[in-house]
Amino acid sequence: MILRRLLPSLALFLSGCAETLTGYPSLAKRAVENAPVAEPVAAPAPVEADPALQAQVDRLAAQAQTGSAAFDRAWPAADRATRSAAGAAVSSEAWVAAQLAISALEAARNDSVSALASLDTLYVERSNAVAEGKARGGVEQIDVARKAALEIVDSQNDRIDAVKARLAQP
Repeated sequence: MILRRLLPSLALFLSGCAETLTGYPSLAKRAVENAPVAEPVAAPAPVEADPALQAQVDRLAAQAQTGSAAFDRAWPAADRATRSAAGAAVSSEAWVAAQLAISALEAARNDSVSALASLDTLYVERSNAVAEGKARGGVEQIDVARKAALEIVDSQNDRIDAVKARLAQP
């Protein structure tokens, strides 16, 4: 009984193998391999810088640097206050003084955070204008300033988190 089922299966299997012996793929060139190669697309013409946009980007980048400098000036006081309040009870005099120093530190970085938000908005607006064909270029110069401001704000966030971690949480 098993032999009767095995013989037809074996015959089908062998017929499939026999078919492949004669059907090797050709190694001749295909038509697509002989097709002409397309010419490379020319790079777009350089876009002239928009002086008004550049002035706005420069102003916002300077504002971010101003916020960074103010933060750096406020940092030592906050660092000292939180070091002296490390381990102090919540609502103790040292803890409250450290919280005030952290608040002053956060207020000092307002210019850099505000500049980053403005650069983000300007980046989105300019990207949309370029996509709609209303403006040409400028996105790259905004992005450079935006990345620099983001780096400043990220560094400030890390430093603020570090001083907050020293204090007991309510």
